[in-house]
Amino acid sequence: MTVVTIAEEPPRQAATVRLLELSDAYAASLYPAESNHMVDLSTLEGPGVSFFVARRDGEVVGCCALVEAGDGTAEIKRMFVDAEARGLKIGKRLLAAVEAKAQTLGLTATRLETGIYQPEAIGLYKAFGYQERTPFGSYQPDPLSLFMEKKVARAA
Repeated sequence: MTVVTIAEEPPRQAATVRLLELSDAYAASLYPAESNHMVDLSTLEGPGVSFFVARRDGEVVGCCALVEAGDGTAEIKRMFVDAEARGLKIGKRLLAAVEAKAQTLGLTATRLETGIYQPEAIGLYKAFGYQERTPFGSYQPDPLSLFMEKKVARAA
């Protein structure tokens, strides 16, 4: 039986760095450099960042970060699942973990930027209730980017 776990872990691990490199290569195959809005490893290790790692039978197969903006919102960054682990609903599990963390932190909204050539990611975000919005933070309008947001439910 396959066991999938999601936990907050440090981003600087060989298997996680490999996953981030796969993510970079995938994004570079779809978009020009000026339309890739990745954050680097040192940013992922910074304050206000919660980094989640998905493991299948102990092996790193996915990751996602929640980066607090300092205004009561946070941005989802570096969501990626290894192609070999797709179909195990790891993206859904990572997104659920990030949303639970946002609620625990008392945030008002989670936001994200994704590319228009990633229909699976867009479908996942829409299924979770994310809605399209205008660029936020330091983002500029980009015809290859889709900006989305979801209000965080208040804890009961």
